[in-house]
Amino acid sequence: MEAVHPTLIIALALAAGVLAQSVARHLRLPGIVLLLAAGIGLGPDGLGWVLPGELGGGLYALVDLAVAVILFEGGLNLEISRLRREQAAIRRLVTWGAGITLLGGTLAARGLLGWGWDLSFLFGSLVVVTGPTVVGPLIAELRLRPRVATVLEAEGVLIDPIGAILAVLVLEITIAPGLDTVAAGGLGLVLRLAFGAGAGVAAGFVLARLLAVRRLVPEGHQNILVLSSVLLLFEACNAWVAQSGIMAVTIAGVVVGNLRTPVDRDLREFKDQLSVLLIGLLFVMLAAGVRFEEV
Repeated sequence: MEAVHPTLIIALALAAGVLAQSVARHLRLPGIVLLLAAGIGLGPDGLGWVLPGELGGGLYALVDLAVAVILFEGGLNLEISRLRREQAAIRRLVTWGAGITLLGGTLAARGLLGWGWDLSFLFGSLVVVTGPTVVGPLIAELRLRPRVATVLEAEGVLIDPIGAILAVLVLEITIAPGLDTVAAGGLGLVLRLAFGAGAGVAAGFVLARLLAVRRLVPEGHQNILVLSSVLLLFEACNAWVAQSGIMAVTIAGVVVGNLRTPVDRDLREFKDQLSVLLIGLLFVMLAAGVRFEEV
């Protein structure tokens, strides 16, 4: 297949992602294993059917919107009562745990790969994130104690926006090292997290109130209202304060999930199915974009 149309690439990745996760469930394997295999097999080093490069800048927009929905769904499943019981462990994982991972990743890249300190530091910041796209499917396949599952699920969701914003900060420091960059970057990190959290709380409360009022939203439109609102929240926050949208949608999910509404069950089922679809798309596309020669 020499010239693949961008929409066909997306359709192939979607179908392959769903099929791979279905087969993985039958075989009782973590879905990520078959998703990565499918991406590599369909990518440029395999059959050459899924070519992420053909999408250009559209690939990044697609990834951004998919991650926004996945993080909202992850926040939707975090119950405040469970988080409070395990708050000490969760807090240590997203603070000290992130710091230790950053240091360990930096030293590993420096010592094992011989990279410079700047690239090693950037690599360390990237591997801080576990993310719900990886942790969520694994938790679903494993039989874990409720306390362990709560800690891992919360860490996977909460570390994603923190780690993503941290990586941007480290990139800025790497490009223009200096005390001014560090100070401005630290202030920017706090601003992005605070603004995103505040916007997420406000938007989540408004969404939950809209869903709670019977007949305000027409029957059958609740799910698509939430979906469109999440995407708008993500992009609007990013336009106002760069990289703050990822925190906003995560917190909005937590708020909506804990303010029970009449459509709570339907909303969770819809978002769960949508997340499966988008996780499959993401991993197939991203795996297809990794070339053996570059590795």
